[in-house]
Amino acid sequence: MHLVLAAVLLFAVWTQSTSSNPFTLRLAAVLDDPMECGRGERLAITLAKEGINRASNLTVMGKVEVDIFELLRDSEYETGDTMCQIISKGVVAVLGPSTSPASDSIISNICGEKEVPYVRVAPEDSMGGTRYPRFSPLDLRPTSAHVSLAVAQLLTFLNSSTACLLCAHDDCLMNLEQLLRQFLISKDTLTVRVLEERQDPASVLKEIRNGQTDTIIVDANATVAHLVLERAAELGMLSSYYTYIFTTMEFALLQLDNVADLRWVNILGFSVLNHSHPFFPDLLLNLNRSWQENCDHAPFDGVPLSPALLYDAVHVVVSAVRELNRSQSVSTTQLTCQSTRIWEGGTSLMNYLRMVELEGLTGHIEFNSKGRRFNYALRILQSSVGGLRQVGEWHSEHGLSMEGDVHLLKAADSVFNTTLTITTILENPYVMLRSDHQRLEGNERYEGFCVDVLRELAELLRFSYRLELVADGVYGVAEANGTWTGMVGELISRKADLAVAGLTITSGRQQVIDFSKPFMTLGISIMYRAHVARRPGYFSFLDPFSPGVWLFMLLAYLIVSCVLFLVARLTPYEWCVSEPRLRGSCNLVLNQYTMGNSLWFPVGGLMQQGSAIAPHALSTRCLSTVWWFFTLIIVSSYTANLAAFLTVQRMEAPIESVDDLADQTTIEYGTMQGGSTMTFFMNSGYQTYQRMWNFMQSKQPSVFVKSTEEGIDRVLNSNYAFLLESTMNEYHRQRNCNLTQIGGLLDTKGYGIGMPLGSVYRDEIDLAILMLQENNRLEILKRKWWLGDLCSKEENHKAQGLGMENIGGVFVVLLCGLLLAVCMAVIEFAWVHRRHTPASEESLCVEMLRALHGILLCEKTMELQHSHSTPASLLQEHTPLPEEHSAAGTSTLNLGNGLVCGLATHSDSLELLSHRLMQDTILAPPGCTHVRICPECRGFKGLHIRPPAPRERSSNIREEGV
Repeated sequence: MHLVLAAVLLFAVWTQSTSSNPFTLRLAAVLDDPMECGRGERLAITLAKEGINRASNLTVMGKVEVDIFELLRDSEYETGDTMCQIISKGVVAVLGPSTSPASDSIISNICGEKEVPYVRVAPEDSMGGTRYPRFSPLDLRPTSAHVSLAVAQLLTFLNSSTACLLCAHDDCLMNLEQLLRQFLISKDTLTVRVLEERQDPASVLKEIRNGQTDTIIVDANATVAHLVLERAAELGMLSSYYTYIFTTMEFALLQLDNVADLRWVNILGFSVLNHSHPFFPDLLLNLNRSWQENCDHAPFDGVPLSPALLYDAVHVVVSAVRELNRSQSVSTTQLTCQSTRIWEGGTSLMNYLRMVELEGLTGHIEFNSKGRRFNYALRILQSSVGGLRQVGEWHSEHGLSMEGDVHLLKAADSVFNTTLTITTILENPYVMLRSDHQRLEGNERYEGFCVDVLRELAELLRFSYRLELVADGVYGVAEANGTWTGMVGELISRKADLAVAGLTITSGRQQVIDFSKPFMTLGISIMYRAHVARRPGYFSFLDPFSPGVWLFMLLAYLIVSCVLFLVARLTPYEWCVSEPRLRGSCNLVLNQYTMGNSLWFPVGGLMQQGSAIAPHALSTRCLSTVWWFFTLIIVSSYTANLAAFLTVQRMEAPIESVDDLADQTTIEYGTMQGGSTMTFFMNSGYQTYQRMWNFMQSKQPSVFVKSTEEGIDRVLNSNYAFLLESTMNEYHRQRNCNLTQIGGLLDTKGYGIGMPLGSVYRDEIDLAILMLQENNRLEILKRKWWLGDLCSKEENHKAQGLGMENIGGVFVVLLCGLLLAVCMAVIEFAWVHRRHTPASEESLCVEMLRALHGILLCEKTMELQHSHSTPASLLQEHTPLPEEHSAAGTSTLNLGNGLVCGLATHSDSLELLSHRLMQDTILAPPGCTHVRICPECRGFKGLHIRPPAPRERSSNIREEGV
């Protein structure tokens, strides 16, 4: 019993001693802020610690102590040594530096290894990751992903399709990934410019100005952002034509009043500070008091972000420990870097830290499971004469919400009800003097396409204008001293507000003046005088194939004929035996592929008419199939191209492209002096164009002209090609049929309205031009001034019949074929007559006249009244047989037509004679009644022999269908 009472007494004493000696909450803060005249981070931690200790019940939760460790430089070794000292003191959490990325990484890894919570106030490291995901740092600063998303939504609200991102951080592109992704998805234009460390922003800002970007996103700290604004003011870029968006959370510290007149500039930024927090005025008052005591002047015009974040960090840790202390006793452990021991209470505290919710100097504080801050808002601030004012808010969960009275200065607002000075140049059909311009005044003296476009713009935008011709009469080129001539020079010197003409948009001009959106697209073309078209000739039907193809076709025909003759002789299946009734006395073995038939068979296939000769052997059929396939392709190709060659009239010109023009020196060529075409060849890096420029520059007399009319006159009256814009080429070709365009376009560009750099009229004029394009007004005006009736080509689109000049050659070929056939018939008649007619008989002419007489009388049969009265009778003359065939016994006779005749006896003289005559084509022996041709082998199948008649010839022997 006494032992129990003693135990109870000891427990009570221990409880009383514990309550009288509460737990001391020790934190550590690693700062890189200098002690004197710094951002006030130490002051913010001290104020937070003192406020907590005053408001807390120290008997329940012990006193809060914060050990501050200063980093003299961003060194991993120094930071590691500092962290070993920190964990040996038994701290519950570490508060990190604000601007030391290397130290931040070391602190994060050591805290993760020892399981000590780490509250980070520095920007997150987008390149590196944590080695201990379960103990990842708690990020109090707004994440870069949220800032990127806020900027992207703000650009969408501002309808900024083009923007420039000025990066002053190494990880700028990684931090603004969401912004880049939006531009990739929307296909808007985002230009990225990198500002190196300690680089003067003036050169980068000049590039941005020359790039005609009106929205500039600056990702830099407050010091660099202020320097950017100073250089922008020096370059005249702080005007209503530009909108600046700063990503720094210290936008309120930029001191905009010192660098710009806030009435004429659009500057937007973000802030996470909660000015309505009860302690915010006290913090600002204490900071200003500290700066007055320690600094010559206040380094900041407000509360920097890092002191506010450290103030909130202390409150976050204390709030989590207070909640944890309700469920379990919080005790710290002194750790060392050499041991593997961890703080056992670190995991519980980290879980409670992620559940903290409170309202701090940086707004609502809440963390997700990864320790990232969420469910907070970024205030969107805009510069104004009265200072910064909030125009909207971006919430991490609800997105962007802007106030209704957001007013951004727009340059286009100032064009209404103004009188503009317009510089222009006389150039058909853009700007021309009226025929009665002498009795007119002002703008009424001019007419043309550009005059009509200007009138349409004035009606849309409700402004008045005054047209003035440029003094030197040129468009504008850069001189050696850097000055510009022509209309460009007048815009630079502000003598004119706009330049409305056929002014080409070039990179050189874009650097010194502004251009509107193109109101016409064009390119450089070649103008040359038209040559007479080559009309199709009598033999145009030969044009579908080149002479080489025709020659190879002839060779193919001859080769196929020879191979067919050879193959038919080699194969046994092309030899046919005569009728059985003749085998007793004469065995005939015939072959249809004589040399003549071998030449005739491919012709039938080539002409798509076929032939009565049909192959029997597999070899000859294969050859025939290949030849027919060859002729199918040839005939199809010929037919497909024949119509074009018979109907199209092709122009005959010595040059057909810009390469042909550059490769010769006979034809001179040039451009307009001081125009964009001349500048194009001068600055081109293409080898062909460089060679052309060298030719034009060295040619004497000069090939450059002062006007388009002068260039056209040289084209018509000399061997000269004029290089000019395609629109001008089209206009003059519509009105002069002796002009033509050679080749296509050398480049692609556009005409735009010029204005001084940073003009207040650019945006509204761009919008008006787009409206004219959408309403089809620009196309209507172009048709009005371009279409001409002098050289109308409408009749060329109508279908026309082919004349004799197109297909006359076919009739020539037909006539030649007829004459050739008649000549060959006469030659054959004469040849047979000479061989088979005795010299005492009638002459050739008499025989031919008698034959012609029978033809004219349309006689179906011819009686053989005379021994040589008909062509067929010339083949019936007896010819002596060779001696070897008059010998007794059986003998053979080889005929020249591929026949083999076997003779039985010497007494068969009549049969010998008939088979001797079979070497000719007709095979008509004296006793033959008719000859039949075998439909399969095309051999002579039926020979009916009868005894010979007396020596006088019978008058009733007829020729029957050989």
